[in-house]
Amino acid sequence: MTPLPSLLLEPLVRAALAEDLGPAGDATSRAVIPPGLRYAARLNTRAPGTVSGMQVAAMAFRLLDPALEVRTLRPDGSQVSAGETLMQIEGDAAAILSAERVALNFAGRLSGIATLTAAFVAATAGANARITCTRKTTPGLRLVEKQAVLDGGGSPHRYGLSDAILIKDNHIAAAGGIIPVLRAARAQAGHMRRVEIEVDTLDQLETVLATGGADVVLLDNMDTDTLARAVARVNGALVTEASGNMRLERIAEVTATGVDYISVGALTHSAPVLDLGLDF
Repeated sequence: MTPLPSLLLEPLVRAALAEDLGPAGDATSRAVIPPGLRYAARLNTRAPGTVSGMQVAAMAFRLLDPALEVRTLRPDGSQVSAGETLMQIEGDAAAILSAERVALNFAGRLSGIATLTAAFVAATAGANARITCTRKTTPGLRLVEKQAVLDGGGSPHRYGLSDAILIKDNHIAAAGGIIPVLRAARAQAGHMRRVEIEVDTLDQLETVLATGGADVVLLDNMDTDTLARAVARVNGALVTEASGNMRLERIAEVTATGVDYISVGALTHSAPVLDLGLDF
């Protein structure tokens, strides 16, 4: 996976370090670690999973002390077993300890997202459906959380509100219905911006198909039988995306409907942290 630009990541990592260090720095390390003491540490897995956040973790150590020697052994996107070493850090012991929690917070959180994404992707094996995330991300961390979805084999969907026109049920209600909202959206979209519209009934889908103007249809909170009928009715005329109540145990049957994308908010809002530790 191509690394993210450091220019975009540094503000996130600096803010996390500043939050943890507080106004006076690491009081414990200052009190008990002799100045100049060097040590070697390893960032190890405690459970199997998919790695993400190594780029961010390495940046946390290097921002705390540029002289630290940081070596990533298992890059983002790697499948790992419990007990593997993901990263080695050598240098000033106090600096390593002061950056430890920020590095682990990022790496554990992002590896958890990648691991959950990989499980959803595995449930689509043999089909063309892609697992994608949503904008249900931690405020301020969308960039790295969506990167974690990519590391797990998923698709990132739109990054934010400006990327595409996605017409939800509240837009339809406020704008006066499907027909006027699609016409207005297409008039504003231009040739470079796609239009997606949400429907939750087959009747709404028929109106979308008859009106035109959409590129993607979001089939929201449909049971599997209705979803299959909707995909068959679209018949390739639009890109199809299924959303709502997308539990892992349901993904195989949703994939079997032939839908193009399955969006899962849980990838970023409910992923458990992957258990990692820093060992001296």
